[in-house]
Amino acid sequence: MKGYFLSIWNILDPLYFNCTRLMYLPTKEADNIFRVRLTRYKGRDLMLSDGTQIKKNDILVKIHLHNVRLLNELKHLKSEIKKARLIYQRVQRLLPAIERYIRDHEYSNEIQGIIGITSLNRGCERLGFEVIAISHPVYKWFKWISHSPIMFLSTTKPSFKKIGKQPAPSYLFMSKDKLSSMHKT
Repeated sequence: MKGYFLSIWNILDPLYFNCTRLMYLPTKEADNIFRVRLTRYKGRDLMLSDGTQIKKNDILVKIHLHNVRLLNELKHLKSEIKKARLIYQRVQRLLPAIERYIRDHEYSNEIQGIIGITSLNRGCERLGFEVIAISHPVYKWFKWISHSPIMFLSTTKPSFKKIGKQPAPSYLFMSKDKLSSMHKT
């Protein structure tokens, strides 16, 4: 059954990609799992731990994991720990490419940092991200619903009980300065 859903997702993913203005992270890394786009921040004002202020309409690089690709690559792994470790290592290996992307971008001076939304936020702090709860209840619920298929397809033994207990999605933020200090190539 999981294979059937992954097949459908493989077919729909290019449509999603084209409708969301995403682009592949320009890198020579063969295991590129990031797709990115510029976005204007629409949430509440934030102060990150390094003193960077993120305000409404600031420009951020929105990062998206290429979930269907990851699910296809991880489906042979049985251990949830091995899956998490592999994702962590791949993200860690690609953060320098995101730093280069921002540094070389025509709007580099205006980009404040990076933002993502994930339910997989364990270990994100070690990569330099700050995990911030989504405060708007409707948006949080919408993101929880949209992440549910990913959680269902990523677990070794999927069940609706596990989906009901999945962690709430959170924002991940990292300032451009912190990204540069930690991951500059």
